[in-house]
Amino acid sequence: MNKRFAEVIESLHPSFEKLLDMEPVTTTTLLRGMPSSGVYLFTEGAHHLYVGRSNRLRSRVRRHGAETATHNVAAFAFRIAREATGNTQATYKPVGSRKDLVRQPAFARAFLEAKARVRRMSVRYVEEPDQVRQAVLEIYVAVALATPFNDFDTH
Repeated sequence: MNKRFAEVIESLHPSFEKLLDMEPVTTTTLLRGMPSSGVYLFTEGAHHLYVGRSNRLRSRVRRHGAETATHNVAAFAFRIAREATGNTQATYKPVGSRKDLVRQPAFARAFLEAKARVRRMSVRYVEEPDQVRQAVLEIYVAVALATPFNDFDTH
């Protein structure tokens, strides 16, 4: 294995533990002194659901559940709405596209409900300004916690 990559991998577990040890907050009660860059984790009850990363952590976490957030911004809520409505396959055709789905009343309702659900979830975060470590930590957390709403499919 590449030495630098191995060093990055071996150094991630303390950040993973720090993330899990953080006292959870919600998207509406984010702490003032939160870091600007890092990895975040959405949890519902005892179930870890979604992990992401950002260099604008506060705004990114909030946008996942913002009532006015669009399908391109509230990706996690959009995935929840897809599951809830059975529209799980992404497509680039006009019918069934993201734009098409949000125009459908049943899906639009499910998307609003999903954003409200995200706002009620617990969120934790850990600082990680280094972009390589941030990317690998996101994958580490998603794999270690088997977060069901993360996939690393290319579209």
